[in-house]
Amino acid sequence: MSGIIGKKVGMTSIYDSEGRNIPCTVIEAGPCVVTQVRTTEKDGYEAVQLGYDEKKEKNTTGPLKGHFSKANTTPKRKLVEFDEFEETQLGDTITVGIFEEGEYVDVVGTSKGKGFQGVVKRHGFGGVGMQTHGQHNRLRAPGSLGASSWPSRVFKGTRMAGRTGGARVKIQNLQVLKIYPEQNLLVVSGSVPGAKGSYVIVDK
Repeated sequence: MSGIIGKKVGMTSIYDSEGRNIPCTVIEAGPCVVTQVRTTEKDGYEAVQLGYDEKKEKNTTGPLKGHFSKANTTPKRKLVEFDEFEETQLGDTITVGIFEEGEYVDVVGTSKGKGFQGVVKRHGFGGVGMQTHGQHNRLRAPGSLGASSWPSRVFKGTRMAGRTGGARVKIQNLQVLKIYPEQNLLVVSGSVPGAKGSYVIVDK
């Protein structure tokens, strides 16, 4: 398999062989179950669907119960398809053992939602800057939007206040520092998008 589904546990730091303190993120990666194998003949493309995290039967719809029963597994909360994989069978279990210490991975997650924010927090604007010359309430204002009698409108894509965060984010080339197969834990260098307990996809 090229990847696995996991859950962000939190951040910590470890020391490397040279004594440097490296910030890192702990991810509970798997175990995941192969819940569907898509083929070109039947689906028009090849992929493997993985399921992760237990879900109560009473909260699962009838069609999904049948879907999971075909794989001879319990209902799963998170389903993700991977298009790069070795030969796998329906019902196989994928663990953190597919990774090796020292290799580099990409991590996809949903960033923390910040709600409706102004231009200073959302885009890093400097604001007007000083309180002189009567600028008593413009410190974090966006300033001019650039439009006049022509085009008499605001161009699409202009950086303005709005909702920020809560988006799909991919962080590339994070090094796998430690693997704990017994606890299904993966320790990668750097930060990973999302809050503690949020789902992430770790891909080679």
